[in-house]
Amino acid sequence: MRTTDFSKAPPQGRATAMFVGATRYSGPLALVRLSVNYVRMVRDMKRMKGYLWHKVYWQFPLTLGAVAFFTDRDALLRFARSRHHRKLMLWLTDGRRNAKGGFIRLYNADPHGYSNGIWRAEGDEMAPISEFTPLSTEEHGPPVARRRPLRKART
Repeated sequence: MRTTDFSKAPPQGRATAMFVGATRYSGPLALVRLSVNYVRMVRDMKRMKGYLWHKVYWQFPLTLGAVAFFTDRDALLRFARSRHHRKLMLWLTDGRRNAKGGFIRLYNADPHGYSNGIWRAEGDEMAPISEFTPLSTEEHGPPVARRRPLRKART
C-alpha cells in the first residue's frame, strides 16, 4: 500500500538519508590497521542522534563497503564531521599507502513509498496497490492486474 507513514517500519524503512560507500585497501596489513579506528568510528556512529542502521559488505579481494541509514541528511552529515570519521578519512587518503580508491554516495528517500502487513502504520493488512507508480513519462501508472484470483485459505 502506498504511504508516507513509515513509523512501524524497521530502521531502514524509517530513514530518509542513506550512505553507500566502499574502499579498496592496499593490502591485508591495511585492513588490520583499519580495525581499531573503524571499531571506534562505528561505536560513535551508533551513539549519534539520527543513526538508524548500517551494514558492512565485502568485495573480493580487498574492498570493504558500508550502507548506513539516518533519520535525515543532517544526521548523516553530522556523522561525517565526527572525530573518528575524520580521522579514518585522513588515514585512508594518506597517499596510496592504506587505500587505492574509494567512493561515497548519499541518497535521499522520497517521502512516499510502500508498506504492507506488520510494517504498515495505517493497519496490518497485506494488499497490493491498484496501479503502478507512473514513470516520468506517464501521468498515471498502469493497473496492477492479477492473472488469476487468489485461492481462499481452507478453514
